[in-house]
Parts: sequence; structure tokens; C-alpha cells
Amino acid sequence: MNPRIRMFRSPRPPLTAIVLAALTLATACTAAPAERPVYGPRAATVTPARLSETLPADPVRMVLPATGAESRWTQGLDVFTQQVRQAVAASCAREHGFALPGRIPVAFIRFSDVPDLDFIARHGFSESATVPAPPSSPAPDRTGTAAETRTCLARGTAKAQALRDRYAEVQGQWFGTIASLSQDDATATARALRTLPDCFARHGIEAADEQAYFALADRLMQSADASELPAQESRLGQAYAACMRPVEAVREPARTELRTRFLAAPEHAAAVRALRTTLVPALRAAEQLYGVRLVFPEP
Repeated sequence: MNPRIRMFRSPRPPLTAIVLAALTLATACTAAPAERPVYGPRAATVTPARLSETLPADPVRMVLPATGAESRWTQGLDVFTQQVRQAVAASCAREHGFALPGRIPVAFIRFSDVPDLDFIARHGFSESATVPAPPSSPAPDRTGTAAETRTCLARGTAKAQALRDRYAEVQGQWFGTIASLSQDDATATARALRTLPDCFARHGIEAADEQAYFALADRLMQSADASELPAQESRLGQAYAACMRPVEAVREPARTELRTRFLAAPEHAAAVRALRTTLVPALRAAEQLYGVRLVFPEP
């Protein structure tokens, strides 16, 4: 699978950072941005992000997002499989009378390959809706052995992977396809990306490109005092959203057109048919079986 740049939810970890298959991505900065606060009007207080349970009319849009708004369905799908993994592992541990080690809470992770500019403008890079915790029973007092823990974690991973196997391969092919939009210097997307440095400069940000911007945002947010962090993050998010809108104005239609061709390709016919006929029933069955909810972030 081709790497997909994603943004962390928590305000302290880096923004640039992870890929679905745990591949690492080196941040390439073409200029050394100045590490100083980003100044501008103080951001107005906004309401927290919400949750939605509304599925797309076509499940393809949940697996193969072409717009920022569609990527919220993709985020929810990713979170759902993680929660299935955790729920199955916890159930296995309870059955055998031991408690699992503490784990990092699941969070919605946004995709910078398909940026959700409306969400970023309102909530900044890191904040999103809170993932609801599934109901749980009191954990036993006994700590499991290493072997017991591995067995239950493996059981959870297997169940989650069985869900991912329904869409992971075609989704990886799709993200590889849309990555090509920014690789050809002659495309309209590439021309729009070249406007970023001047736009960033108008917002008081010295960054030569999108990756340099992420690197600067990382450093500013890592070094900001707790009292300054919300305003800093909000201003960074609003500046990014404003400067990326001309890029997305050409890239979203291009991605949508690419998806139309992608879906029509004979080599994808079986996978697309399976997405449309079996994915949602499988997700609903998993909801009932494992006690988790399929939900999506909303601005």
C-alpha cells in the first residue's frame, strides 16, 4: 500500500505522521521555516465536533473518499475496526479471568491526502469528535501472562483484519491512484500547490510547501504553552484551510473524476461489487456481535 499522510488528533503529537500499515514517512522541508508564533485575529470559540451515524448512500464513498467530507466516513470505518479489535481482545481476557494492559484511546485520524478543510478551519488540526467508548464489564484483578495477553490480542487483531480484508486492498489501490495528482508538475493541482508559499506568507507563516508547513506546525504546537495552544492551533488550522482551498478547488473534482474511472475499471469490478453488497451488512453484524457503534465525526 502507498503511504498516506495523516494528522494526529491529540494536540501534542506531530501532525504529519502515520500511515495505515505502520509505515514511516520522512517529512521533507524545502525551506527552514521560522519558529515563531502565527499571529492573526483571535479565533472565535466554536462548538465541539459532533458524531453522526448516517452512512453514505453508496458505501464506495466510505472506502474510497474523494472529498474531505467523505473522508469522515473513512475515519469512522478505521476507528470501528480498531474498536472491534479492542472489544474482542477484552472479551477474550475476561473469559480467561485476567485484565489486559492499558491501551491508547482510539481517535479519529484525518487524511492530508484528502484534507477536510471545513473541519480543519473550525476545529484546527488536532481536535475531532470524541470516539464513544463501548460498554465494558469490570476487568478482573489478575494480570494476564505474556502468552495469555498475546493470544487475546491476536484474536482481536484477526477479527478486525477480517473486516479490513473486505476493503483494504482496493482502498490501498485508490490512495495510490490519488497520490499521482500531485506528482506531475504539469497538472492543475501542481500549479495550485505552487501558490501555497505566498498564501502562507500572507498569514505570517514562512513555509515553502505543504510539508514544510506541517513541520512548522509540529514545532509550534510542541513548544506552545498550554494556555496558548488552542489559539495557536486554531490559527494554524484556519491559515492552512484558507491556503489549501484553491488547491482543493481543482483537486476534489480531479479526485472525483479519477474515482469514476477507477470504479469503471474491469480489474476493480469484483471489489466494488463486494463493497456495495456485503460491506455494510458485515459492519452491522459486527456492531451487534461486539457491542461497538459505527460513528463518524461531524463539524
